[in-house]
Parts: sequence; structure tokens; C-alpha cells
Amino acid sequence: MKHQVRPADAAIGLGSHDLGVAVRAVELYEAETVPLLVFTGANAPTTVERFPRGEAVHYREHALEHGVPDEAILVETEATNTAQNFEFTMKLLRDKGLRLESAVLVSRPYQERRAYATCKKMWPELDITCTSHRPPIEEYVAGIGDVDFVISMMVGDTQRMGLFAEYGYAIPQEVPADVQAAYARLVEAGYTSRLIS
Repeated sequence: MKHQVRPADAAIGLGSHDLGVAVRAVELYEAETVPLLVFTGANAPTTVERFPRGEAVHYREHALEHGVPDEAILVETEATNTAQNFEFTMKLLRDKGLRLESAVLVSRPYQERRAYATCKKMWPELDITCTSHRPPIEEYVAGIGDVDFVISMMVGDTQRMGLFAEYGYAIPQEVPADVQAAYARLVEAGYTSRLIS
């Protein structure tokens, strides 16, 4: 989304198959942009082999290995979709007596807009910016290890932007014509494994 990241009460790292979420969250902590990291995510069929103990748990372990103190990390381990990431994070914070005014949302690069739209629907009072770990695309794909998987995930995310707004989980987002055309070409080419039927 090309947001200019600004200091906030916390970074919220959304669970996925992408360890870059934890990498970027640690960068924000090290830069003193945020004093708190909140990692949210259970497992999904696309993440269980990569992160067998759960997405948020693996993110926490990465942060600890890179010098973030345990007291600066909260972990939510039940969410299995983006709406639940926010719903369950709000509950975790309430249970701990914490209240956020602002947050930096950290997601996969191609999930930023959907994270933004979902958060604006689920947690409208939260002042947010969005960011992600964005290495060159070849490096990103190599880190995931499967180009077809990455393309299929991008196609699925694009579909979910529209569907989740229709379902009431996100605010509507305008999808540019060139993105719609690319999405249609990729669906036609068979990258449909992450589509919701």
C-alpha cells in the first residue's frame, strides 16, 4: 500500500506461510517504531508443514532469536483467517488490560490491502499503517520455495478482497483494471488452488 510507517503502540504480525512477517516486525522493534509485537495465527493447510507449532509461535521464536525480549511479545494462537486475526487480538489485549490507539499491520506483501480493509471493518477506531518484508520478487519466491504456490496465494488474496467485503468482513477496495485483468489471466491459466468456491 506504500504507507509511510510511523511510530505506533504495537506491530500486529498476521500469521501466514511467510516468515518475512516476523522479519519485518523485528525490524520495526529494532528501529524503536513500536515497543510491542503481537503475533496472531494458528495453522492452515498452507502453513502446517512450514510452521508445525503454529504461525504466531514460530514468529515469536524468530523474534526472540533476534533479540526481542519476551516481555515485548504477545502471541495469539487461535486465528485461522484475517478477520479472526483482529477479533482474537482485540480479545487478547482486553484480557491483558491493554488498549491500542495505533498499530503497524505486518503481513505478506500481497496481503497488505486486504489486511487494511479487514482491520478498518473489524477495528475501525485503530489508527493503522501497513507494511511488509519486501525483498526482490525472485528472492521472495526463492524464500517460499514454490513459485506456483506464491502465484496461487496471490490469486486467492485478490479474490478474497472482493469476497470478504461482500461478506461484511472488510471495507470495499477498488481493484484497478490491470489487476483485475491479471487476476482473470491467472485464473484462466489454472492458478485456482486458493480460490474460494
